[in-house]
Amino acid sequence: MGSIEAVCISENKGTVKHDIGSCRIIEDYGLENDAHAGSERQVSLLSYDAVEQFKREHADGKVSIVPGIFGENLLIKGYDLARMSVGTRFITGDVLLELTQIGKQCHSGCEIMKTTGECIMPSNGVFAKVLKGGTVSRGDEIHRAFTAAVITASDRSYRGEREDRSGPLITELVGNAGYSVAEQILLPDDEDGIYNELVRLSDEVMPDVIFTTGGTGFAERDRMPEATMRAAERNAPGVAEAIRAYSLGITPRAMLSRAVSVIRKKTLIVNLPGSPKAVRECLDYLLPSLEHGLLLLRGEADG
Repeated sequence: MGSIEAVCISENKGTVKHDIGSCRIIEDYGLENDAHAGSERQVSLLSYDAVEQFKREHADGKVSIVPGIFGENLLIKGYDLARMSVGTRFITGDVLLELTQIGKQCHSGCEIMKTTGECIMPSNGVFAKVLKGGTVSRGDEIHRAFTAAVITASDRSYRGEREDRSGPLITELVGNAGYSVAEQILLPDDEDGIYNELVRLSDEVMPDVIFTTGGTGFAERDRMPEATMRAAERNAPGVAEAIRAYSLGITPRAMLSRAVSVIRKKTLIVNLPGSPKAVRECLDYLLPSLEHGLLLLRGEADG
């Protein structure tokens, strides 16, 4: 989770942006009253840590490093924005932003460039379009929006004999946490079929995480762990172990779970229990701690 450290606009082109503390962000436009809104680069973002590093390197007092001096609209703490990719989304309050450009050549009139001979906007600044508008303020939380896919494995639900409640519940819970769910799939308890879907999703859809539900018990048809391990390129046992340890505090039957967690390419795959109650308990426990791992997996953070 990150935070917004400054909200900056310039009312006229050619003037330095200044921090106004709070502003309305307009869908498919940018910050209200900002002279640079409405272009293909609707909102500019800059990492707070990059600015602080620049301050340390230029502590001679030749130039005052204040919010907006680099031309940024939003100064963001908690994320290394330069390591993100085009298409990455951020959520703050009701506002949804999608990155469209990483870096921008410094313009000839940049005060920082003229004074110090360098500017961090080309290497650290990013630009975004506004998918959904709202109001942003200094101190607001902001977080990277991850993508997910959901697989339910159940013979009875697949045959229509029992409603699948766990798959839709996962979709609802991760959606409430800011995830965008690319696909929700219902499959029978067939190892090959589950394996094929895990491979397809990881290799073609490429969500940040795949949550599965069902098929992790002792029954002969419970083959989710086997399919998941077949799809794995790297093991990530800590996630499944943590879920099991947490669940043991709720019911001793958690010892009967064979759930696993693995990595395939840039996607984390996590087996969850089959019951809606257990799904809710596990996700309530898991989701707050998952972000850093997903950032590491995508190369967007350091360990």
